Amino acid sequence: MKKKLTMILAALMCVSAASVAQDKKMVRPASLKPGDKIAILSMASKPNDVYAKAGMKVLKEWGYTPVLAPNVNAKHGSFAGTREERAADMLWALRNPEIKAIMSTRGGYGSIQQLQQIPLDTLAKYPKWIIGYSDITSVHSAMVTAGVMSIHAHMCGYLYEQEVKNLFNDNPAPDSCSLALRNILAGGVPHYEVAPHKYNHLGKASGVLVGGNLSVFCGMIGSEYDFLKKDNIILFIEDVSENTSSVNRMIQQMKILGILDKVKGIVIGQFTDYPAGADFKKMEDMLAEELKGYKIPIAFNFPVGHVDENYPMIEGATVTLNVKKSCVTLTFDK
Repeated sequence: MKKKLTMILAALMCVSAASVAQDKKMVRPASLKPGDKIAILSMASKPNDVYAKAGMKVLKEWGYTPVLAPNVNAKHGSFAGTREERAADMLWALRNPEIKAIMSTRGGYGSIQQLQQIPLDTLAKYPKWIIGYSDITSVHSAMVTAGVMSIHAHMCGYLYEQEVKNLFNDNPAPDSCSLALRNILAGGVPHYEVAPHKYNHLGKASGVLVGGNLSVFCGMIGSEYDFLKKDNIILFIEDVSENTSSVNRMIQQMKILGILDKVKGIVIGQFTDYPAGADFKKMEDMLAEELKGYKIPIAFNFPVGHVDENYPMIEGATVTLNVKKSCVTLTFDK
């Protein structure tokens, strides 16, 4: 019996060691050089036909060579082509050695459909920057689970909107979020500093950054693509068109599963386009109520989400969240 117990403990230690080793093996995709090719593809809902063109224009201005995926403007009902077409485009972009990064035209819904046709070891075998947010959160979750960092950031749709705005502005100011994304692709490491908030929980913590669209990643909890399985995480959340009751259910889901008990810090992003609820008119009031018992650093009103000021976040990167009275900083390890 004693020998059996020793073997069990040894096995548990090996599992723990393997888990730690896996965390240390998070791969940061290679930095891009001038002229490198970036694939533009549609992972979810069908895009406006001009989105891909706008993405190409901006990426060319950044010094890269944009390449359109074969099915980038395909349509299948509300989706950007069938799930087979979308999976084929992603596999093409991953396996093509000339493609160094991948940008989605837009979010919407549907990324999880083609993910089920792409093994996690394929994502691990071809580590490339994948750029997007909203529904693309499902892809980020899969990438982090596969051990590869990815970038939660604006897509071609936003680049198009910026182009339209610039047409009516004689002296357009540089778009800070796009500049930050460009810097990351070139090998840079971001450091963000934002204003304090009345609901913040002061403190400092380090961990692996994961998160994005709350309703998307909550729908993946318990699956093979679930990045919330990782230990020592700094979680960031945002959403659009989800009312306070719906978001409250998702918070309860993470509480019941013990997920919030193991996170090291929380970044509350932007929750937009939701109706006022009967109990809480503002999302931040509800979240403050639900999170008040957690003795970890929590930062409210962080600029990430379905808004123009959507700071690029490197999913899977090690970060330090420092919530002070004077400001909040989010620092990414080099």
